[in-house]
Amino acid sequence: MTVKHEIKSQLAKLLATEDLIVENKKVETAAFNVHTRVLTLPQWDRASNNVYDMLVSHEVGHALYTPDRDWFTEPEWIGLNQSFVNIVEDARIEKLMKRRYAGISKTFYNGYHELSDEDFFDVEGVDVDKMNLADKVNLYFKIGNFLDIKFTVEEMVHVTNIEHCETFDEVLVASKALFEYCQQELENKQKEEMEANIDAIPGGGDGKGDGGEEISNDGGGIEEELEDSIEPKEGESYGGTDNDDEPEVSTMDSLDEALKAELDREYPEIKDTNERLSEFK
Repeated sequence: MTVKHEIKSQLAKLLATEDLIVENKKVETAAFNVHTRVLTLPQWDRASNNVYDMLVSHEVGHALYTPDRDWFTEPEWIGLNQSFVNIVEDARIEKLMKRRYAGISKTFYNGYHELSDEDFFDVEGVDVDKMNLADKVNLYFKIGNFLDIKFTVEEMVHVTNIEHCETFDEVLVASKALFEYCQQELENKQKEEMEANIDAIPGGGDGKGDGGEEISNDGGGIEEELEDSIEPKEGESYGGTDNDDEPEVSTMDSLDEALKAELDREYPEIKDTNERLSEFK
């Protein structure tokens, strides 16, 4: 273990105020297991102190404030997408870390500034205002200082609710509300796309051709044409997600992939590793 990694391990233990088990491995990013109390830190020799300290501080936040609780098995929360809980819980624990350790505000600011500059969230050239609310919320609480993000009045209700989360129960409530909002967003978008496809059919889907002639429905007719027109092409999916039925947080995936790419550059011999860690369980 290098001196740098040893220092960061001791920093994590001091911040967490407990003798955590700290492992330094060639993994994609820092992670904390709330069950085993094991903090895993990446062996990024070229990572800056700003980014490394930010990752350590974030995971210590989970160690201090994220409960050891299988919430996803509780009836009220079954079906709630964990990515939505992750982004809300991230906002809460980082807020509590800043409140507990005054100097850590600068640590988060500098770390996220670097990730933003290097486009780890893959938003360069993207119209952020057209992203779903979950992605906008994730960006707002992580790199909102460096990115202009606009919210509608309705969206600000969710942002404010997340800002005010103090307990994990409040995180679950806010996450569920956010998920349901994004679910409705997705359904509305799919409906609009379907209606646009119907309007594109000759006769506007009213059973008549461009010249007003009747179109027979025998053997499929308009129904088959409609079905073909709304079928997504290979590699595409309506709503911008891999799963049309459930909204996703693409900016979380982008950050994970960027961190993985950073690891691959430092350790090309493990480029194909399948050892992955979730942010928290």
